[in-house]
Amino acid sequence: VQLVESGGGLVQPGESLRLSCAASGSASGVNAMAWYRQAPGKERELVAAIATGGVAKGTVYYIDSVKGRFAISRDNVKNLLYLQMNTLKPEDMAMYYCATCRLMWSVCVLKNGFGSWGQGTQVTVSS
Repeated sequence: VQLVESGGGLVQPGESLRLSCAASGSASGVNAMAWYRQAPGKERELVAAIATGGVAKGTVYYIDSVKGRFAISRDNVKNLLYLQMNTLKPEDMAMYYCATCRLMWSVCVLKNGFGSWGQGTQVTVSS
């Protein structure tokens, strides 16, 4: 699966952005998709994930710091993954990546089983 992220940009605190991830190639066996982010000097962290196959299909996961502000969704017809980000904060500033996982949902989320990264899209939150 090839992944291409878009939708990043420069926004002020409190504003919103919607990131998109276009997936192409064989999605056979993909059980989950996710958004990660990496800020300068920090490790890449899982932000949100959604189960796209298997018994957990439709299940979503968010890290605590984005709960209530971010929403992950998938358009199966257009083969797009979205991350709606509301009430953005300076600490949300990072390069955002989408990724896929072909393992069980629990392994994807709890054991960082995601791979097949895109090139990323930069989100800058600054006044």
